Amino acid sequence: MKILAIDDQKLVLIPLENRLKELGYEVYSETDPKKGIELFDTIDPDLVIVDINMPNIPGIEVVKYIRKEKNSKTPIMVLSGNTDDKMISNGFELGIDDYMKKPLSLNEVYARVKRLIGAPDVGDNLKEYTGEEIIQERCVGVVIPCYNEEKRLLSEEFTNFIDKHTGYHLCFVNDGSKDKTLEVLHALRKGREDFITVYDCEKNGGKAEAVRQGMLHMLKDEGLDYIGFLDADLSTDLRDFDDLVSTIENSDYKIVSGSRISRMGANITKESARKIISQTINFIIRKILSMDFKDTQCGAKIFHRDVIEISFKDKFVSKWIFDVEIFRRVTLHYGLDKARQMLCEQPLKRWIHADGSKLSMKDSFKIIMQLGQIAWHYNGKRKRIA
Repeated sequence: MKILAIDDQKLVLIPLENRLKELGYEVYSETDPKKGIELFDTIDPDLVIVDINMPNIPGIEVVKYIRKEKNSKTPIMVLSGNTDDKMISNGFELGIDDYMKKPLSLNEVYARVKRLIGAPDVGDNLKEYTGEEIIQERCVGVVIPCYNEEKRLLSEEFTNFIDKHTGYHLCFVNDGSKDKTLEVLHALRKGREDFITVYDCEKNGGKAEAVRQGMLHMLKDEGLDYIGFLDADLSTDLRDFDDLVSTIENSDYKIVSGSRISRMGANITKESARKIISQTINFIIRKILSMDFKDTQCGAKIFHRDVIEISFKDKFVSKWIFDVEIFRRVTLHYGLDKARQMLCEQPLKRWIHADGSKLSMKDSFKIIMQLGQIAWHYNGKRKRIA
C-alpha cells in the first residue's frame, strides 16, 4: 500500500513517514507541493496525506488537481493546523475523505489511515509502538550556544526532549571551544540528524556572535515557524521553553522572553550578590529601552521568523548584553508603541543558577560600561534614522 505525504515542513513529515513505514506502508514524502503533484502522477498512491497551509501552491490546489484534473478517487486525508470552518467545508465539498487537525498523535493518524485503506499484512514483523509522539501544529528551531561545555552539556535531557517533541530542531553552535565540546555535540547528533544541527565556529566570538550566527543559519530553513535560543546549561528548563513557544503561537506577539522573577509557585534560585548586581543593571536597561522590563538577560527567548533578520542581521556592539540590543533594534524599526505590543515577558516556572557560569562579578561591572556603549551607539542610529 502506497502513501504520498505532502507537507512543506520536514519536521512534520519525518515522524509521520517513519511510523507509517514501521506499520508496513510504502511511503513517499515531499515538501514541495509541485513535486508532490508530479509524484502523484508517477507512483499512483493508494492514499494522499496533504497539508493545507503551504506556500506557492496551497494544499487545497493539490486536492483540486487530484479530484478535478485527474478525476481520481484516491482517498485524500488533510493534515493541517488550519481550523477555519469554511476551509474545512470547502475541502469536503472538493472530495477529501478525512480532515485531521494538528496537533495530533501518530496513533490517531494510523487509526484514520487504517480506516481509509486498511493495514498491510506484516505478520509478526509489526514493531510495537508505545511512544506518545505528537505531530505539532508549528515547527520550532532552537539555537544553543556552546563554549567549553564538555562537562556541563546535559545531552540526555536534549535527546529525550526532541524524541517526544518532534516539532523541534536543535542547532548547537560550537563557539570555538578548546575542550571536547565539538566531539560531544557530534555524538549527540548521531542518529538524530534530522532534528539536530551542529554549527561550528572555528574561532571563539562570544555568546552574542554565536547566537547571531545560529539564528541566521536556522532562518534559512523555511519550514520553521519560530526560532529562539536557550543556554546550554539548561538553567531554563526545556518545558519552560515550550511554554514560551505556546505563548507566541497563540498570540500576536513577535518575541516572547523568559523572565527569572521570583513568584509564588516558581523555583527560581540566584546567588544573592549576583541578584543585587542584576537589579542595578536592570534599572539602567529599563531607562535605555523606555520599557518596564524585569529581566532582559534571561537566556531563553523565542522569535517569530518575521523579526529575526531585523534582530540579528548586524553584529552586536556588546559581548554579553546583546539581548538589550535586540529590543533596541526592534524599537528603532517599529517605533516604541508598536514594539511594546510585539514584546512579551513571561515568568519562568523554573530557573536554576548553574555551577560553572562564565560570568564573574568583575564581568558584571563591565556590563555597565557596555550599556553606556549601547546607549551611545543606538541613540546615534536613531538620530540618523530621524
